[in-house]
Amino acid sequence: MTPPPQLLKLIIALFTLFLNSSSASSPNPLTPSTPRPMILPLFLSHPNTSTAPHRNYHRRELQRSDTLNHPNARMRLYDDLLLNGYYTTRLWIGTPPQRFALIVDTGSTVTYVPCSTCRQCGNHQDPKFQPELSSSYEPVKCNVDCKCDNEGAQCVYDRTYAEMSSSSGVLGEDIISFGNESNLVPQRAVFGCENVETGDLFTQHADGIMGLGRGDLSVVDQLVGKHVISDSFSLCYGGMGIGGGAMVLGGISPPSDMVFAHSDPARSLYYNIDLKEMQVAGKTLPINPRVFDRRHGTVLDSGTTYAYLPEAAFTAFKDALMRELISLRQIRGPDPNYHDICFSGASSNVMELSKTFPTVDMVFGNGQKLSLSPENYLFRHSKVRGAYCLGIFQNGKDPTTLLGAIVVRNTLVTYDREHKKIGFWKTNCSDMWETLHMSDVSPPPPLLSSPNSTSEIPPSIAPAESPHPNIPVSGESPIGLIIFDMSIGMKYLDLKPHITELANFIAQELGVNKSQVHLLNVTSDGDSSVMRWAISPVQSAEYISNATVTSIISQLSEHRLQLPDTYGNYKLLEWSVQPLQTRTWLKQHYIALVASVAVVLTLGMSVMGAWFIWKKRQESLNLYKPVDTVVAEQELQPLQ
Repeated sequence: MTPPPQLLKLIIALFTLFLNSSSASSPNPLTPSTPRPMILPLFLSHPNTSTAPHRNYHRRELQRSDTLNHPNARMRLYDDLLLNGYYTTRLWIGTPPQRFALIVDTGSTVTYVPCSTCRQCGNHQDPKFQPELSSSYEPVKCNVDCKCDNEGAQCVYDRTYAEMSSSSGVLGEDIISFGNESNLVPQRAVFGCENVETGDLFTQHADGIMGLGRGDLSVVDQLVGKHVISDSFSLCYGGMGIGGGAMVLGGISPPSDMVFAHSDPARSLYYNIDLKEMQVAGKTLPINPRVFDRRHGTVLDSGTTYAYLPEAAFTAFKDALMRELISLRQIRGPDPNYHDICFSGASSNVMELSKTFPTVDMVFGNGQKLSLSPENYLFRHSKVRGAYCLGIFQNGKDPTTLLGAIVVRNTLVTYDREHKKIGFWKTNCSDMWETLHMSDVSPPPPLLSSPNSTSEIPPSIAPAESPHPNIPVSGESPIGLIIFDMSIGMKYLDLKPHITELANFIAQELGVNKSQVHLLNVTSDGDSSVMRWAISPVQSAEYISNATVTSIISQLSEHRLQLPDTYGNYKLLEWSVQPLQTRTWLKQHYIALVASVAVVLTLGMSVMGAWFIWKKRQESLNLYKPVDTVVAEQELQPLQ
């Protein structure tokens, strides 16, 4: 008996639905899966309202990325985590480009820089952004998808952070460029133009924030939305030895031994991982795994310096660590305002810390394990050599587990947003490009056209970056000079009588002769002074050895100079190395030349002197005249 057509259609529909659901739950690894929507935040507000925007969640499908066919933006990182509290990168905005040093922050969604119209902005590294000087700048006009200013003309933003600093301003759109190591062409993007900043944002040296979090205003989301990069980015922070690092906007081929943790974008706006347990020296901490899964879960935040655990986890971690360090002496921290847990008696060599401090392991939900070296949970004591302090703290009464940048030093962290996972790979971040076999030569990107202009904008609108001062290695040009700027917490008039003494202290701390330390310049900066110093080779050498350069730069970048308290606090601002200058024949032989000239002059003067003396003697022999010679009468002088 043939079933009715309606029943037959129903059976076919149910069978098709069953096949689709089965294929969705068990996709063929050889075929691309159907794109799944990601839930992303969209902030909405009505025009002419000054209240905070309410939050709506909209579904948006992101195109599946092809890592091999998308370019990426390779960008260097600068500064030092514990010296500055952050890492920065360089971004260029506008036509012609204006450069900015921005803190890379996975916990922020907005990228912003101080605007020329700012009523309350601090003194930062670079000049404020001047929209009127950029031919490609456009304000973002008020619309239903943004919070508007009081006049209802332009979109605005405002952000407040946990340490109570804040930033607010207007939204604009312009061309952003990523530096001369990127093969990603400049792109138009929306960013914040600051009018007011408070707290740490006002006093920091960096210009602003580069938001890498999830959200429509995030640089990553904007580039992914234009389909110019794959939905991924990576950060690699330098270790305790050397600051700096690298960043990649876009996908990279992950190393085969990279450890991955699941990240759930629907749970939180922040990048989270499914941490299940922690181990100290191979022993699992006696805590409930749920402790890492409360509130926002375990959050990765590159804009936070240290790590913070819930109370139960921190207590168990501290107790386990103390049991492993009974051979070390516990001492007070460098700042009396904080109750840091510090230990003395360890080696000052970072490579030997693992002989004293235990390995700490983080175990994820899939069973994979991330091993933390001592540099991932310790920081140097600034006043006691060979002493270290715990860089993991209790997160007050907040149940969130917050992993700051210290946890991932010398670790490549890949935020694979498309596949909802975050990867970790231990490496030396100072040479990440070479380790990943990424070419240093980028193909010239095509020309970009401004949407409101027929003129072409060259891809090289981002000027060449200043060379990153890497530690020299064998085969490179020898170093002839190390130059660094430092801020001293003393007024210039008070400091002036002690400059020679200070130079001797610096020489002693850096392990060089005091004749190698030279003061180049001093400028007054209110109650402090900014000093530029140079370290030259010893008198018996033409250049500074690699070992000496490495030692000096490590101490400078890690803030390890221990100066007397009378000089107040000091801060390293910048440092650079200069290669040995090739000297001309005249410079190479000027000493011998000067000596030869001196000898010739001495001999010449000696000959002339001898001749003069001989002539005088000859004249004295003819002083008496013959008797018959007529001599003119001379007037006698009166006797005295």
